[in-house]
Amino acid sequence: MPTPPPNAGYAAYLVPLAVIALVILRSARARRLRIESLWVMPVVILAVVGLSFSQQGMPTPLMLGIDVAALAIGATLGWWRARFTRITVDPATHELTSRASPIGMLVILAVFALRYAVRMYGAQNASALGVSANAIADAALVISVGLVCAQRLEIALRATRLLNEARTGGAPTA
Repeated sequence: MPTPPPNAGYAAYLVPLAVIALVILRSARARRLRIESLWVMPVVILAVVGLSFSQQGMPTPLMLGIDVAALAIGATLGWWRARFTRITVDPATHELTSRASPIGMLVILAVFALRYAVRMYGAQNASALGVSANAIADAALVISVGLVCAQRLEIALRATRLLNEARTGGAPTA
């Protein structure tokens, strides 16, 4: 996504802010959690990012290192966000529900803000940093991959554990 021109004003930021608001509102309410479908979004994002990367040449060792660091940062943020997600199991039906905490929603907001800040800084200073603007955008994509994959994995592991505890007679809530 290109950086808006300096004279675009605040209107260029309304769409991303509206998307963030929708994500936060959607995450604020409890919704049914299906363990069996948690793998779908990581596969989709891996396919999209993989397709994007397949259209480029081989990355330099510097860019490969940056992408590995971005993946680690994204995975850490995803794990951290998932730890704040509240998962409950209905004792009678064993139906799982999840609700993101305000802290987890702030993580998403911070990631969006950081992504825009890095994009703007990188676009203006890419040559001084010794990397291209595309390489910076690639790192942002890799952060997203790490975030989504780690978050879904952590939620799946916790939900499975809680469901097993509920089936054996425990009182699960995490």
